[in-house]
Amino acid sequence: MCFPFSYYHKEQKTGIEPTFPLRYNAIEVIPVKKLKITFNSPVVLFFVFACFVVTLLGAITGGTTTQAIFMTYHSSLKNPLTYLRFFTHVLGHSGWAHFMGNAAYLLLLGPMLEEKYRSKTLVEIILLTALVTGLVNYLLFWNVALCGASGVVFAFIILASFTGFKDGEIPLTFILVTLIYIGQQVFEGLFVADNVSNLSHIIGGLIGAVIGYGLNKNKRQNFI
Repeated sequence: MCFPFSYYHKEQKTGIEPTFPLRYNAIEVIPVKKLKITFNSPVVLFFVFACFVVTLLGAITGGTTTQAIFMTYHSSLKNPLTYLRFFTHVLGHSGWAHFMGNAAYLLLLGPMLEEKYRSKTLVEIILLTALVTGLVNYLLFWNVALCGASGVVFAFIILASFTGFKDGEIPLTFILVTLIYIGQQVFEGLFVADNVSNLSHIIGGLIGAVIGYGLNKNKRQNFI
C-alpha cells in the first residue's frame, strides 16, 4: 500500500505515528547513452574504402587507371609497376557489381576476423594473398589480366570456418565450407567458361586454410 509523502508529513506534525509500514515507489532514472559510429575494423574498412576509390577512378577513366596500376598481367620485369601490381591488383575491380560482391563479404567477415586475430594479421593475409595470386597469374597465365579482391574474400571465408577450432580436431564447418566454396571453384574452372579467375579463389582459400590452422593450433597471433 502506498501513501503520498504529504500524508505522512501531516501525521508527524500532529505527533501521531503511523502504525503501518510506509513504502515509497522509487523510480530509477537510467541515462540514455548517445549512439555514435565506431571505427570498429580499421584494416577492413580501409581496404574496402580503397577498393571503392580505385573502382570509382576506373569508372571515371574508362578503366585506364585500373589497367595501368590495379591489374596484374604478364608485363616486363624491367617495369617497376610490374612488382607494384603484384599487390595492388586486389584493389582493382572490373565494375561495380564485382566490387559490391566482394565488399559485402569483406564487411561481413572482416570485422569478426580482425577482432579475433588482430589488425596486423589481417594486413599480412591480404598482402600474402595478393602476392601469391599475382605471381601465379603472372607465371601461368601470360594472356590473362587479374584484378579484384576475390582471393582475399575466399581467404576470409575459409579462415572464418576455423571458429571453435581445438587442437587435434578438424571443424566440420571447415570441411563443409571447403567442399562448397572450393569445390564450386574447381567445377567452374573445369566446366564453365567465364571471366572469373577460379584459381585465385582456390589459392585464397588455401591461404586462409593454412593460416587459420596455424593460428588456432599454436594459439598465437603472429603465426605468419
